[in-house]
Amino acid sequence: MLRLSAFIPFILSTYLAQQTTCLTLKLPSRDIRTGTGPEQYDPTIPVAGIAPTQLDRAGWTATADSFQPGCEPRNVLDGTGGSWWETEFNPTLSRLPHNIVIDMQNSHVINGFRMLPRQDGPSGNIGQHTIETSLDGQSWTQVASGTYANNQARKTTLFQSRPARYIRLTAKSTAEGRGYPYVTVGEINVLSGPDPTLPRDNWKVTADSENPLPNQHRALEATDGASTTYWSTQFDGATRGFPHTFTIDQGSAKAVSGLTYLGPPTSQGRIGQYTIEKSTDGTTWTPVVSGSWTDDAKPKSTEFGAVTVQYIRLTALSEAGNRGTVTAASEINLLDGSRQATDFTVTVDSEEVTNATEDGSAINALDGDPATFWITKWNNIQVSPGYPHFFRIDMQASYAVRGLSYLPRQTPGNMQGNIGQHLIETSADGSSWTVVARGTWEDDTQRKFVNWRDIQARYLRLTALTEAGNRGPWAAAAEIQPIIQSTFLAPSPESAGQWGETINFPLIPVAAALIPSTSEVVVWSAWNADTFNDGNGRTVTATYNPSSGIVTQSIVTNTGHDMFCPGISLTASGLIVVAGGTNSEKTSVYHPDSRSWSSGMNLIIPRGYNSQATLSGGGVFTIGGSWSGQLGGKNGEYYDPVANTWSLRPGCPVAPIITKDAEGVFRADNHAWLFARQNNSVFQAGPSKNMNWFTTDGQGSTTPAGTRGNDNDAMNGNAIMYDALAGKILTIGGAPSYINSYTTSNAHIITLGAPNTIPQVTTIGSAHYARTFHNSVVLPDGKVLVVGGVNYAALFTDDTSILYPELFDPATNSFTVMAPMSIPRNYHSVAILLADGTVFTGGGGLCGVGCAANHYDAQIFRPPYLFNPDQSPATRPKILSTNPAKQIKLGSGITVTMDSPVNRFSLMRFGSSTHSVNTDQRRVPLASITGGGNVYQVLVPKDPGVVVPGPWMLFAINTQGVPSLAVTVNIQ
Repeated sequence: MLRLSAFIPFILSTYLAQQTTCLTLKLPSRDIRTGTGPEQYDPTIPVAGIAPTQLDRAGWTATADSFQPGCEPRNVLDGTGGSWWETEFNPTLSRLPHNIVIDMQNSHVINGFRMLPRQDGPSGNIGQHTIETSLDGQSWTQVASGTYANNQARKTTLFQSRPARYIRLTAKSTAEGRGYPYVTVGEINVLSGPDPTLPRDNWKVTADSENPLPNQHRALEATDGASTTYWSTQFDGATRGFPHTFTIDQGSAKAVSGLTYLGPPTSQGRIGQYTIEKSTDGTTWTPVVSGSWTDDAKPKSTEFGAVTVQYIRLTALSEAGNRGTVTAASEINLLDGSRQATDFTVTVDSEEVTNATEDGSAINALDGDPATFWITKWNNIQVSPGYPHFFRIDMQASYAVRGLSYLPRQTPGNMQGNIGQHLIETSADGSSWTVVARGTWEDDTQRKFVNWRDIQARYLRLTALTEAGNRGPWAAAAEIQPIIQSTFLAPSPESAGQWGETINFPLIPVAAALIPSTSEVVVWSAWNADTFNDGNGRTVTATYNPSSGIVTQSIVTNTGHDMFCPGISLTASGLIVVAGGTNSEKTSVYHPDSRSWSSGMNLIIPRGYNSQATLSGGGVFTIGGSWSGQLGGKNGEYYDPVANTWSLRPGCPVAPIITKDAEGVFRADNHAWLFARQNNSVFQAGPSKNMNWFTTDGQGSTTPAGTRGNDNDAMNGNAIMYDALAGKILTIGGAPSYINSYTTSNAHIITLGAPNTIPQVTTIGSAHYARTFHNSVVLPDGKVLVVGGVNYAALFTDDTSILYPELFDPATNSFTVMAPMSIPRNYHSVAILLADGTVFTGGGGLCGVGCAANHYDAQIFRPPYLFNPDQSPATRPKILSTNPAKQIKLGSGITVTMDSPVNRFSLMRFGSSTHSVNTDQRRVPLASITGGGNVYQVLVPKDPGVVVPGPWMLFAINTQGVPSLAVTVNIQ
């Protein structure tokens, strides 16, 4: 018998005769990196499912046991497909097995491997092989094995999702069957995505309606694996209205973690709003999730905590484009939830396992079944432990964790154990813990979602601090599930900032104001925590204490004022005046010292969506607001906070500020951009493209101030006075109409002169993202953070969300993209500067129970100035004392003693925010001289049109640009 070595000279000479280079092949035009181009579907992936996607390979490296010079391992990552990796054949012929290792540089949750063979022929095609993954490059786990076919088609292998940094392909034989010992690979990609789809072999599907044409558009055509066929409800004269249902009987109970939907080949019938329900018997249905899908041809995927059931029902509540009452679907799949939490373990401080009629074991909160639940020991009240209680999950491996969902117990009529105040922490080792979220949940049975910035962790701990309804010392949960991101990217806080912990509220924070006396944040929604109506005279509020992290809820009824959609102003004495809104004639006043609300005098003109500003003389001016009260005629009014009186300003009509909104005056006089200046004047910068000056003394007067450059109307855009001393205002974004309108990325600088003169307007180009419903906050160093918003103006949706904030630098008039948010902040969101120089941003939604756009939380953004170049926290200068300490006169000096050298100071007015409007915020840079020994003399400008009387935050900033914590000063 001849040995292989006897054939090697022949094999090698034959191969060398064919071999030229690893870099000459030309392929058809196709993007190997992303899979776009003529090849739309991989034959190894079901056409109707939402396939895992290829990860971005930027920064990846490849190594191999062997390579031929010119055919290096890195070629499998170059995205061309025309180069390849090849094991050494000259001068030494390396023998099998061969392996190539991909280092993805960061951990990812992966569930697939994709390999493109060398494309100029079968030489070196891999046959038998194994695929392994590793977190450290040392310990390997085999996830797949098999034999590739001897052709040049792309090969895709899917496997159970798992975290990994490294993936290794080992070739054990070649596919040609000729005993060649060398192997080649053209491209390698790694896949991540939703859970794989469940098999549909035993399914029975039914619908409430089918098209009557013979053998066309039946329900089963949504599960036949072909995207060209589709189910449609009846569309002849007997068309039924919404809702429409599509019911899946899987034949037996299976773990389901989501549903995928591919719309029909034409646009008509695409599902908009929907609900997904589950059932064990096909008769009794329980809601799982609801939401809305966008009106486009893209496949849709809705994922949820795994539920083990036989029946799933999709109910269409609307047509995505409002084209009629027909519902259609090319393909509907269910996602396999069997992998969820299968390896997780849980540790609790207490569980009820001794009661004969009720199993309260901790593992019930990980079983995917909302009918079971964990509850702390209660059977013997004498030994029942009190709060706090904890629930700790060991995920057995390190994941990029970005959130948690908490479902309270679902026992009808029994909410005992609902968690109120809570703390959420993550850990890599189970010993050192990092707080990622805290707050208070509302006392109801709805699922709570908490998101935070991606953190690599193995352990997750939820600590319950109170029972939401004060019913006893017990804590309970039907489901507690980590939310895991497929990719973890190392943060760069020194250049992009960093998102801090999430604050959970028992309401949606639609309005917010910073309390001068305590630096706490008071927030409110409407008459209810998650919805609004015509007003019943109450408001759900809460207060967040940044020092303790505690959120305290309070329902205000004594003022008879539903304070949804008002104007907000901080007065010279530090009171917060809230005027108009749902109860459109009402005024309410918040007293920080007593943390209480009182009634102010009613407005003369009822209004809502009005704007108002505190004036240089201490009064308050409001204008606009046809959202509530009668339409139109929302002329200016003046409020005297000392006398508690409103008076009309007939010389300040609303007509000059009207936009050309498609919905008319109902929207056209909303959310004016107002800035107080000298002599009780007000500059209106937008959102209309026409600008105006108002004077508020006597009967008032109006002076046109030109247009905002080449900008259009910019409803729900932002205007920020980032340098009040120089009269500098940044305007950014917005849309011509309130809704159903494309947004702009336009940015302008308005430089104000004397009142009633036309300001200078400078067009500075565009931001990176067009957006509306965003918020912008000026920082102590004069830069402006632009956060949240959507690309297309639509209410109560997170579609087209802009998750990347931008930071405007007035020194260069340029925008820099910041670290992405994990939570959208759109319509009904807020943002304000806190006294530690961070930014509080929260809310969005207020569209009722189950609305996917509802966000009962806020998050803290830490700007780049709080980090050193090595990403460690920057050392902050500290203000040791000020003289005078609190009460300061306009035009006077302040002696500031520091603990370390600084080179500049700024005053920041306490802010308020609702509906993308914050007329209170402004920044005043201060002149200063040093007196030696870290003692500085700081001069306050004497103009009340620059430094509007009232409470301010004083910041000191060092030469590295790091701000101190603020001290509060009251300027009169």
